[in-house]
Amino acid sequence: MSPVPADPTAVHPMPGQPRVVLLKPLVTSELIEVGAYSYYDDPDDATAFETRNVLYHYGPEKLVIGKFCALGTGIRFLMNGANHRMDGPSTFPFPTMGGSWADHFDLLTGLPNRGDTVVGNDVWLGYGSTVLPGARIGHGAIIGAGSVVVGDVPDYGIVGGNPVRLIRTRYDDETVTRLLAVAWWDWPIELITRHIRTIMSGSVDALEAAAQEGTS
Repeated sequence: MSPVPADPTAVHPMPGQPRVVLLKPLVTSELIEVGAYSYYDDPDDATAFETRNVLYHYGPEKLVIGKFCALGTGIRFLMNGANHRMDGPSTFPFPTMGGSWADHFDLLTGLPNRGDTVVGNDVWLGYGSTVLPGARIGHGAIIGAGSVVVGDVPDYGIVGGNPVRLIRTRYDDETVTRLLAVAWWDWPIELITRHIRTIMSGSVDALEAAAQEGTS
């Protein structure tokens, strides 16, 4: 009998563990894109991810999260709507308070937009980390607990701190290139299922050999 893949449509993939949710079948916003099997873990209503963990998201920029990402409890994505004017004496957003102040709403349009926030595939975002607007996190990266991500994180980089700094990369440049070429997260799910042990604990050579199986 062929191995049976996990169900990518199950909001709660772990029986008896409502704190873990798969994000792709959960999110409803057209401004959030999530790849298969990426999950969020939170004991306090993980299903409220869109409202509790993605903040100031008024568009048009998107939050894009790749496949097979692990998001720790309390992760926050701050989107471009969090920006305030900084070119005058005050940063206070008076027009949002209503009344005649709303007549000055043009003062809040055209604020700097850092673009989409993008998380690659197979990324681990640690407990309580914060991702600021327009950040780009590469494939296979690890974000340390409590970190504040500003700017870009390289593929397979390990970062930490506020703002984050690169602690080290998980592999040398040549190996990273090989891993990106293999792109196991794009394999057919049946091939992934047959090679779980290789993906989790095997060598890059073994991963490349498995990839060849998928093309034969």
